[in-house]
Amino acid sequence: MRLRRIAAVLTLLAVAACTGTAGPDDGATPGSSSSSRWIVVASGRDVTGKGGIRQQLIDAWNRTQPADGYRARLVELPGSADAQRSQLLGALQSGSASYDVVNLDVTWVPEFAAARLIQPLPDSAVERTSDLVPSVDATSRWDDERYAVPFNSDVGLLYYRRDHLAAVSGRSDLGTSVSWDELRELIEALNRKRPTGYEAGWTTQLDGYEGRTVNAVEAFASAWGDDVRLTDSKGRYLGDEEQLAAGIGELRRRTGTAYTLRDAYESDEARSLDDFAQGRTTFLRHWPYVYPTLYGTFKDDLGVTRLPGKAVLGGQDLAVTSTTSGERAAHAYDLIRFLTGPDSERCLLRAGFAATRTSAYEDGATCTHAPVYAETPSASPTGESPGRTPPDRLGGLSYRRQILLPALREAVQRPRTPLYGAVSRTLITTLGPLYDVGPRGGGAQTPSDQELAESLNRALKRELPH
Repeated sequence: MRLRRIAAVLTLLAVAACTGTAGPDDGATPGSSSSSRWIVVASGRDVTGKGGIRQQLIDAWNRTQPADGYRARLVELPGSADAQRSQLLGALQSGSASYDVVNLDVTWVPEFAAARLIQPLPDSAVERTSDLVPSVDATSRWDDERYAVPFNSDVGLLYYRRDHLAAVSGRSDLGTSVSWDELRELIEALNRKRPTGYEAGWTTQLDGYEGRTVNAVEAFASAWGDDVRLTDSKGRYLGDEEQLAAGIGELRRRTGTAYTLRDAYESDEARSLDDFAQGRTTFLRHWPYVYPTLYGTFKDDLGVTRLPGKAVLGGQDLAVTSTTSGERAAHAYDLIRFLTGPDSERCLLRAGFAATRTSAYEDGATCTHAPVYAETPSASPTGESPGRTPPDRLGGLSYRRQILLPALREAVQRPRTPLYGAVSRTLITTLGPLYDVGPRGGGAQTPSDQELAESLNRALKRELPH
């Protein structure tokens, strides 16, 4: 029953993550001329499904407008994240699509700002900046100016099977944090006793796409500490071979086959989620949006804690395009202020996203903009019938206040640079030998840490100013 239930959800999550289908009214060029009274919001697919939380919040803003006033509408872009970025870049550079507000992945903000495709925002576009989680708010700036406002955040978390742990260690909860050494000890115990269906300790996303970059940055940041970065505030390269070798060594240790499911080397978010759901692993590195799905599958057998070491920030920020001006821009600012305000953030948290505001995590925080999320109801991934959000408390801890919020506060950003796409491709390609599928896969007979560091250092120096 568990597998059938999660299989259906996996299909929907995969579609939400990798594709997008515009509705009948969502043409690519709905027009933002001075005669149009539509504020057009371009975004990737909402993982909460058709008619999901983003659409509900836009609908709520529309209800606040006068009958003859402006209205906002959401255009969901098709394809993977890379495809969406390419579509947005092409559309804004050529003027082929008239978008007013764009929902940007946090890694895209420097690129779009440096290219002058989005505009600096006035203070009126942000409500109570002191309420924003500082690490999250930092993603919205470039070159000392605010170009966006955090909409929904994301951070790596560690999910685990409490029943597996209880069977092999006598403990079922990991508390608010766990170290990699502790995790390895638990995996060694699991490898000896092997719960039913168990194959390896943990799984993550190591296929040749952004997931590999995220895992690499988390390992690098864990090895380096808080004071070391690949790029400075201007996007200039700061790395050296010694630092890179230390980071690669940490990545190799945590993703070797002694601890990691071999299929992780070809896994993305959907496949790793499936493997964990099947019981092939006890631990899973994933994002907050899968919490409702996994709790619906495992109920009290599910645990979640902060990722050992450093975790990477994800999420999206809202920006206004450079071609939007005058009265239209004023309404676009007002829309962003509404969509990122305290009540909207409480609704996003209820729907399964990581909220960007500290106040959203307070006891008794309620959502009024999207009534379906006002108490504990949640739209199902199909958007057809509401289910219920999982409980906030697991193993005596508050998931939101004691796990998710501290993880966001201490999370690290991926390299900040307008050339982030090139940096990510370089990391994916250069680190590929660690994950070759075949006799060499998983670190056996691969180039040494130093050899990989030398290659990566040369490649990053070619891509970035330094």
